[in-house]
Amino acid sequence: MPHTPWWQQEGMISRMLAVAGVGVTLIGVVMLLVLAAQAGLFGPVPRVVAGAVFSAALVAAGMRVFGRAGGRVGGIALAATGIAGAYLDVVAVSAIYDWLYPPLGLAVALAVAAGGVGLAMQWKSQPLAVLVVAGAAVLSPVVTTEVVLLAFLIVLQLACVPVQLDRDWPLLHVVRTLPAVLATLLAIGSAVFDAAAHDRVYRLLAAAVAVAVVGLVGNILVVRRRPGDLTATITFGLATLPLLAVPALFARHTGAIVAAVFAVVLLLFAAVSTVSKLRELVRIPGHVGLVAAVAGSFALLEACIGVTEVQTLPIALFLVTLGFLGMAGQQRSRVAAGIAAAFAAVGALVYLATVNPETLAAQRYAEEQLGISTALAAVLALAVVAAGVWCVRKFATRTGAETTESILWIPASVVALYAVTAATVSVGVATGLPDGFVVGHSAATILWMAAATGALLFGLRNLARSAPVAKLALGSGLLVTAAALAKLFLFDLATLDGLVRVAAFLVVGVLLLTVGTRYARAFAEAGGATRDSGDTAAH
Repeated sequence: MPHTPWWQQEGMISRMLAVAGVGVTLIGVVMLLVLAAQAGLFGPVPRVVAGAVFSAALVAAGMRVFGRAGGRVGGIALAATGIAGAYLDVVAVSAIYDWLYPPLGLAVALAVAAGGVGLAMQWKSQPLAVLVVAGAAVLSPVVTTEVVLLAFLIVLQLACVPVQLDRDWPLLHVVRTLPAVLATLLAIGSAVFDAAAHDRVYRLLAAAVAVAVVGLVGNILVVRRRPGDLTATITFGLATLPLLAVPALFARHTGAIVAAVFAVVLLLFAAVSTVSKLRELVRIPGHVGLVAAVAGSFALLEACIGVTEVQTLPIALFLVTLGFLGMAGQQRSRVAAGIAAAFAAVGALVYLATVNPETLAAQRYAEEQLGISTALAAVLALAVVAAGVWCVRKFATRTGAETTESILWIPASVVALYAVTAATVSVGVATGLPDGFVVGHSAATILWMAAATGALLFGLRNLARSAPVAKLALGSGLLVTAAALAKLFLFDLATLDGLVRVAAFLVVGVLLLTVGTRYARAFAEAGGATRDSGDTAAH
């Protein structure tokens, strides 16, 4: 079959011409309403009446053409142009001429938009709905750039929600949401850098809340009917962006409150979707809960940053991590586990920015940077390590991934050793004693060796009962023993002095003697038991 040249493809050409006609005609309507006013041509009443009459005539012509043979494309284009023009007329009446109070103007605009999308539903035409919304949204900023513009764009976002309940029109999801989101973000960004715009921050907050609420409610209503509608969920995620950005307009603690409230709402909503019984009751699919959890986590991060300083921020982040790890372990939720890992990583990076190896190694830096807050953060880091291992074991129990659990002990041990060192040195420095730094390092070495001794003794007790557990514990204990000895000879010997160094060597030496004796006896007993069983089998 020969290929038909593009200029002979009637459907494509007619659609292109129709869209171009819609755009050009709407620009003409805007010129009538705005440029004529700027030039002083005609009076306000003739301009508005002419725009309304012209729009009504276009809609009437579209309805007449639509019923004729081959008139679908032309009818949709004419009707879309007329409805979008009428919407722009209402915007001008409210924003330029102040003939309608904003609430009344918004109500009229909602009626116009609802009529347009209602006609689109009757004609079963997604292009009509998209052209109406896109035309009005793109050209409304030409009519006005005030905050009232956001309200008119939110009206467009709201007017299309009923359509989405009955029609699976993914493009309309995007077109109705994106203009309101982008305009609100631009307004927030402008207000951040414009001191004179700070008097309208609460109106921008209201706009951001409205965009998010319409996005959330619309998404819930749609996915309850069509659980697989991913476009609705993506647009809900887009609708949360202005509310994530709006805390930047407020003072630090006020912005943190805004972010915290938003985080609580979204995370509670996400939690509902993770509980099977509640999820079945509300009929919310998992992808909606995922988007809510991610957006809520960003809001929670903003709240943490807003209420803390640099040294206390890791404390807040590690506390949040513990909460998500608890949920992940109880519900076996990979989403919660992923969010916990993200918060733990951010907390660790922030913590290392202050408590880095150079700070721990040099007394002068340690005394400048370390204190009770860094000690508490280190203790919480240890709790995060323990909770993370517990959480992974929960997942490994379900999947049977023992290898993953074994590998996890290596990074967990490294993090735990670093946290122990940071905690002891911070406590030593916080005491204010002249030897606080060296006492802290001595305590860290002793705790390293104590942990290694505990792991080795635990592994030796489980030699006969569980060989894999014993192997893991013994391997970890030997690695930590090597690390403790390396620290003792490479760092402590050169840094510590006096009785502190003597105490470190004595305690580590006694622990080594204890575990060495127990190690030899345990394997001797295991060898004897093996020989006895062999003799019994021979008899």
